[in-house]
Amino acid sequence: MSLGSFVKTIQNIMRGDSGINGDAQRVEQMTWTLFLKVYDAKEEDWEFHDDNYESIIPEELRWRNWAVDHKDGKAMTGQSLLDFVNNKLFPTLKELAITEKTPMKQSIVKAVFEDSNQYMKDGILLRKIVNEIDAIEFDEYDERHAFGDIYETILKSLQSAGNAGEFYTPRAVTDFMVKMIDPKLGERIGDFACGTGGFLTSTLKVLEPQIKTIEERELYNQSIYGIEKKPLPYLLCITNMLLHDIDSPNIFHGNSLERNVREYKASDKFDIALMNPPYGGTESDGVKINFPADLRSSETADLFMSVIMYRLKEHGRAGVIIPDGFLFGTDNAKVAIKKKLLEEFNLHTVVRMPSSVFSPYTSITTNILFFDKSKKTDKVWFYRVDIPEGYKHFSKTKPMKVVHFDECVAWWNERQEIKDTETDTYKAKDYTVQELADRGYDLDLCGYPTAEEEVLSPEETIQNFHEKRDALNAKIDKRLAEIEALLGVER
Repeated sequence: MSLGSFVKTIQNIMRGDSGINGDAQRVEQMTWTLFLKVYDAKEEDWEFHDDNYESIIPEELRWRNWAVDHKDGKAMTGQSLLDFVNNKLFPTLKELAITEKTPMKQSIVKAVFEDSNQYMKDGILLRKIVNEIDAIEFDEYDERHAFGDIYETILKSLQSAGNAGEFYTPRAVTDFMVKMIDPKLGERIGDFACGTGGFLTSTLKVLEPQIKTIEERELYNQSIYGIEKKPLPYLLCITNMLLHDIDSPNIFHGNSLERNVREYKASDKFDIALMNPPYGGTESDGVKINFPADLRSSETADLFMSVIMYRLKEHGRAGVIIPDGFLFGTDNAKVAIKKKLLEEFNLHTVVRMPSSVFSPYTSITTNILFFDKSKKTDKVWFYRVDIPEGYKHFSKTKPMKVVHFDECVAWWNERQEIKDTETDTYKAKDYTVQELADRGYDLDLCGYPTAEEEVLSPEETIQNFHEKRDALNAKIDKRLAEIEALLGVER
């Protein structure tokens, strides 16, 4: 099975349809059809193991009863297929009757379709899409995992689908973070802005080999939790979880920031939090009021940092991707968040990543914060992951790979200071909390030395200037505040 050609075939068919505009719509169209195919395969499993199983989907709307082409000339196509999908399938699935007693594995059907769309206007092309997807078989374990690889290819295509790229974290990064966090079966792992479920699937890959009994299989099924605000990545995540044999995924469609952080109970807390929070966005005053006054920020990533701190159990641990602006930002909210992180948690490691890790979606430089709730911070280690030899930068064709973290993994247990003699900068160094406090909680340490400027496209140049201007403005604001404080000037 050629994964790349399968996805490309689907996308090329859709390009001939006037109803679809752009990659984001192609991905959404592809994904709801994939969901129905995957769900039908899962229902076959559930029916095999439970003679009393009843589908929440009406019989005529189940994939097996309308999508499968038996080559007898009776399969719906053209206008009849469009009428069926537009006037029966979508309206019915959007309005399925759900109660508190409806099992999660059934209620997700309505949740998935509430915000899904059917864009195609050519019923013959829609039939071709359905046939391509129906050709995938699930009879063998290897086939199912091969389909997981196809799904991974679809997720990567999000990187070229405009803003949809923000929901995809490179697999090398999620795998590295999960390796360092080292989850165990029986622990609860949460991602409060889970996107397509990258951190959760990387976690499941580590947990699955630990299963030895039926009871442990149930622990596996209940191990992960996610919540996602946007409908497309939510749909992708649900399908992703079904592919990984999570029959009743605890994945919810909503906004984690809309709940008051002071109201979290013990049952709302997690052993592990793994996240790449949305950054660059802003939230309304109605959302900010859910946070203590000193932690209220205009930056979405800051608010998610607070959510993580409030939802981490005693002795829980976390790995979080954060943009550079969080490290050197000195506005009141950022300082308060960092102070809380250092005084109430153990921020033991900051891994600095190259700016092109998320290319081509963004060239903004990001960092990974590793912390736990075992004690207050004593010292923080900073480690810089450099661009590997032979690379000028990472790209869509030359992405970051998990082996590029190997030096960091080897360093992790030794924790030795590393100085780059060529650039006279530290690649790895530890700092005490007092040293960080003396810097006004500016954590911009072990950063990248100034490199030779490379020629970029006009779009990349504009984006870089915006990001550099924002970074400089933050540093200027910090220096101004220091000068004003010396002069006794009140703001």
